[in-house]
Amino acid sequence: MPSPGAEPVHEVNTLVIGAGQAGLATSYWLSRHGVDHQLLERRPELGGAWQDRWDSFYLNTPNFSFLLPELTYDGPEPDAFLHRDEVIKLFRNYAARINAPVQPGTEVTRVSAANGGFAVETNQGRWQARNVVLANGAFQLPRIPPAGAALPGHIRQLHSHDYRNPQQLPDGAVLVVGTGQSGGQITEDLLDAGREVHLSVSACPEAPRRYRGQDVFHWILQVNLHGPEYGINGLQAEQLPTPAARFMCNPLISGNGGGHGIHLRDIGRRGVRLHGRFEGTDDGVLVFSDDLPARLALAEAGFGARLGRLADAYIHAAGIDAPSPDPVAVDGWLPAESGARLNLAAEGVTSVIWSTGYGLDFGFLDVPVLDQWNYPRHSRGVTEVPGLYAVGLPWLTKHLSATLSVVGDDAEFVAGQIAAR
Repeated sequence: MPSPGAEPVHEVNTLVIGAGQAGLATSYWLSRHGVDHQLLERRPELGGAWQDRWDSFYLNTPNFSFLLPELTYDGPEPDAFLHRDEVIKLFRNYAARINAPVQPGTEVTRVSAANGGFAVETNQGRWQARNVVLANGAFQLPRIPPAGAALPGHIRQLHSHDYRNPQQLPDGAVLVVGTGQSGGQITEDLLDAGREVHLSVSACPEAPRRYRGQDVFHWILQVNLHGPEYGINGLQAEQLPTPAARFMCNPLISGNGGGHGIHLRDIGRRGVRLHGRFEGTDDGVLVFSDDLPARLALAEAGFGARLGRLADAYIHAAGIDAPSPDPVAVDGWLPAESGARLNLAAEGVTSVIWSTGYGLDFGFLDVPVLDQWNYPRHSRGVTEVPGLYAVGLPWLTKHLSATLSVVGDDAEFVAGQIAAR
């Protein structure tokens, strides 16, 4: 019995931390198994990390990719793309439809082992749970290179996490650092607004929006879901060359304008000043790797070297009658300058947007279960600590484990493990 005046402890069989797509899918399956559970969501409203995207953002994956339990697309535009606000609304409606028991505005501050289960502390009280599911996602800690601290104080710095539109930036040129999906799409957003843009090129691969008669995501999804049936295992987690590969870039594509691939040489021709990888500062001058031609060639070859090759192997092994790949056009365009140095004052750069990704944040876990990459040690989402599970992390079981298409499958397995306890 708690002592008089002590804060009450809420008891539940299973606590799910996070009410984005991973948490909601887990809740659906827990309910189907009759497991008493509660979802704790730190944001004041539902909608997950989609609420952290910029105003013009469209989902990168087509409508047919919605494969959550009781949330599949059967409308007339399977290859179309939803705007950010439509995605947020969709998830709020989904949570209501499945009666997900969500407590918003509740941030978990500590999870520790106690009484054969877990003691969970939050900003809204304490819980005791037999099981805990980590479903708080991969977009947690915006990463900014330490060298950013050396930029002049008058430069406005934003991570892509906080970028919403060009109007929030001061007049002047903008430097975007990183060419993952966010970096490429934000660059296009700035270009459409008539801004002068510099872009630091990373190692992320370009990809065609359509490949062999289908949206490219169709083939990526099929290889994830059905590749092993035909011996094509390259997008399964156990085939990764190293654990660090769980954090590799996604293909450089966009859902804007009906969907398209982003070609770095094309946006260079549109006036974007391309630079190599950001390496640091030198008395007000930014320094980049002096290897831009090689970086552009690497980005162009990346799809064919991995995802395209796996798609081709799957099409052949499954006996699918698909058009032959389009011939690869050689694009020899290069900027007039090497892009190895950028004088901020001389070029009128007043803003930097760091599209440099995220780190996982499990700082609330007082349980020894994280590896050197801050990733829970697990097998199919079942960690080595009894009663502790993970859903919705990149490469949990497959390349697409964190996506709308596959997270439901992982959630179903984990919920079954919890019910079996």
